[in-house]
Amino acid sequence: MSPHSLLDWTTLALTPGIGPQRFLQLLQRFGDAGHVLRAGHGQLRDILDGKTLAALDAGDGARAADAALRWAEGADCHLLTLNDDDYPCQLAEAGSAPPLLFARGRRALLAQPMLAVVGSRHATPQGADNARTFAQRLAAHGYSIVSGLAGGIDAAAHEGALPEAASTIAVIGTGIDRVYPARNRELAHRIAGHGLILSEFALGTPPLAGHFPQRNRIIAGLARGCLVVEAAPQSGSLITARLALEAGRDVMAIPGSIHNPQARGCHRLIRDGARLVESADDVLDEIGRLPSAAVTAAAATPAAGDAAAHPLLAAIGYDPVDSDTLAARLKLTAGELYAMLLELELAGHIESLDGGRYQRRSPAPSRPT
Repeated sequence: MSPHSLLDWTTLALTPGIGPQRFLQLLQRFGDAGHVLRAGHGQLRDILDGKTLAALDAGDGARAADAALRWAEGADCHLLTLNDDDYPCQLAEAGSAPPLLFARGRRALLAQPMLAVVGSRHATPQGADNARTFAQRLAAHGYSIVSGLAGGIDAAAHEGALPEAASTIAVIGTGIDRVYPARNRELAHRIAGHGLILSEFALGTPPLAGHFPQRNRIIAGLARGCLVVEAAPQSGSLITARLALEAGRDVMAIPGSIHNPQARGCHRLIRDGARLVESADDVLDEIGRLPSAAVTAAAATPAAGDAAAHPLLAAIGYDPVDSDTLAARLKLTAGELYAMLLELELAGHIESLDGGRYQRRSPAPSRPT
């Protein structure tokens, strides 16, 4: 695309009120973005409302486009259009495919097969461990892990996949020059360095609530499948799963404790037909193994250490449990119990939760050889 055509395309795409569907309607009517921008109100009124026409006249899109093109001059900063050869085919086929994406980092990752890993912002320690472990193993098999850079499951999935060659792609609901939530700033910088960040929003766009469901459709559109690790019944990750189903993608969910409210969304998905998965192998059986990658038995099954036989771990089981219950199960005094809890927590085998409860942690994933 010539620089002038890119400017016209970017101007139209970033004009408030245009959106992906109107953008495509306009292109079908006028042939290219430049003809749209030079058209009169009479030619545009049956597609654009008065507010959008006013934004065109005011030059809102032109100013956003100038800023975007200056941003794209930076290292590893790219503007990706629907006309580009490396625009992901699966996303392009969606009726609401964004006409313009800001991309920062390794643009080549767009050619990788991708898997969405999503879930609750309020993840349990076990849920975060599962997201990290599954993401690492699936990225080791060659799948780029796509998520939304939110707290909880999203952040854990990005962390797990980031060291692998297939790495991770973060699709965000703000301008690409902003990080939300702010506590993920350091993670975002690492993803920009070794993975890829994508946004359809103009520079400076704040974290507005309505933008995150829009972000979710891109996550669903990019990936071959969607794995939900933990989700409350009203979780936004269920929107991603629904969009993935509507796009014909495989949807999978990890089951959890019946006492964990963050597992209820996963259980609902499983009841509605999502594949129940307990390991990375289960996921690969569903979405397909890549010919260039293989996983060893050691990577698929964590080795059991001596801690697995600890009587306190057996007493905790796999659900969160309070200290009074543990003391009763093991017939220990409070002092004896807390000494054992401290030992296992310092060793990383358990995690303390709110309300004086404790939960086992998953073993650290073994790396493929």
